[in-house]
Amino acid sequence: MPILNSIISLVNHRRLTQIDEFKSRPADVQRNQLFDLLEKAEHTAIGKEFNFNTIKAISEFQKRVPIRNYESLESEINRVRKGEKNILWGEDIKWFAKSSGTTSSKSKYIPVSKSSLEECHYKGGKDVLAIYNQLYPENEMFKGKGLTLGGSQQLNQFRNDSFDGDLSAILIGNLPFWVNLIRTPEQSIALMNKWEEKLVKITETTINENVTSLTGVPSWFLVLIKHMLEVTGKDNLLDIWPNLELFIHGGINFAPYREQYKKLIPSSKMHYLETYNASEGFFAIQDDPTSSSMLLMLDYGIFYEFIPMSELEKENPLALTIDEVELNTNYAIIITTNGGLWRYRIGDTVQFTSKYPHKIIISGRTKHFINAFGEELIIENSDTAIQHACQQSNAVIKDYSAAPMYMSTEDKGKHQWIIEFEKEPDNFELFSQSLDQKLQDVNSDYEAKRYNDITLDFPLIQKGRSNLFIDWLKLHDKLGGQNKVPRLSNNRKIIEELETLNNK
Repeated sequence: MPILNSIISLVNHRRLTQIDEFKSRPADVQRNQLFDLLEKAEHTAIGKEFNFNTIKAISEFQKRVPIRNYESLESEINRVRKGEKNILWGEDIKWFAKSSGTTSSKSKYIPVSKSSLEECHYKGGKDVLAIYNQLYPENEMFKGKGLTLGGSQQLNQFRNDSFDGDLSAILIGNLPFWVNLIRTPEQSIALMNKWEEKLVKITETTINENVTSLTGVPSWFLVLIKHMLEVTGKDNLLDIWPNLELFIHGGINFAPYREQYKKLIPSSKMHYLETYNASEGFFAIQDDPTSSSMLLMLDYGIFYEFIPMSELEKENPLALTIDEVELNTNYAIIITTNGGLWRYRIGDTVQFTSKYPHKIIISGRTKHFINAFGEELIIENSDTAIQHACQQSNAVIKDYSAAPMYMSTEDKGKHQWIIEFEKEPDNFELFSQSLDQKLQDVNSDYEAKRYNDITLDFPLIQKGRSNLFIDWLKLHDKLGGQNKVPRLSNNRKIIEELETLNNK
């Protein structure tokens, strides 16, 4: 083991012991997290409204404090943005993460406190490195620099001393000065607003650096990598960064992109770790490279609850704690955080793949699904089917989106897919049939609706032109950062916009 790695291992030993503790005692650790949050917020407006100081049990907290979404919390958040103190959290909050991935033109501004920066987001980043060093003690990542592909920031409309922007930009903007010695590019470039200009500047300033790790969204990094190869005339990324060994990724399912990365970074020493880091908090880390499941991090100042999907639309849905969840069941996540979110529904759905330790996969979004005909199609299903169809037909995708086509007096319902390919299938009919069949294999509701074409006809699968999805993001001012086109929609708004752009 290199001397530097040995020192890092000694520093990380205490933290790895703490991680082992919440693996074995999740309920106790989570209970302590909740009551620490309640104590710290008891003198805030929300703490006084619900008498946090008298809550003695988790059940009492659940009974007293309602589950909320952004719309029901927006007025309080706007008060915080205007500079009011002690509304949702006891700290003066000057940073607001502008949410990504929303289909609405109306942005969400998630408060980011000093506590959530230090005890959640940055702690998560440190834990990724600690886990990586534990998994690969002979690594040489710390001899080079890390490249993070993030978003942008700007002054918000309420106060000249507070900022909003992509979470990645907020994290970069608040890093200690010494971290900038081991990362690239410099902050002024990393936080540029215009994606096309940022792409050029990052390429110019990093191609001669010793980059050993990457952090970002796989789809956007592909754009950067291909731009770099085009500019330099190199065949693969190792010709530019020969010591590259780690890609820390998140935001979208990596499976459809894995083969592309293997070709662009042809090395058996290249490693990939997934993280689940949203505007609302840092939630999970892949701690086993042989499994796509991620370890739910239980001591970041977040208290978790999980609502079964069958309960989601009820007025008072059943919310389970960490010790009550079951395996292989879809849950909507509810979080209470040290950023001032109280029983907040973030919109993601997860499934637990193991308990003790509690590991999850992201199964989709509560708003990103197709259930126009009772098929209950979720993103996990569609990603799995896309990956299978690509393997069967030797195809490589860039991106995709799907939506229902409704029944008419003449036609049955079906799903419409628009898929932009990096490499088109050798046999498009085989690709289409494989996609449809795999959806039936992984989703019994879809299979039942497709049986003998009784309810659903064979899907309409269309090829998207080059740069279709980038053009859609540009149209909605969402280029770069962690933004992405929703892959499943239960209405036709996005698919019709894509269809119009596809014909231009």
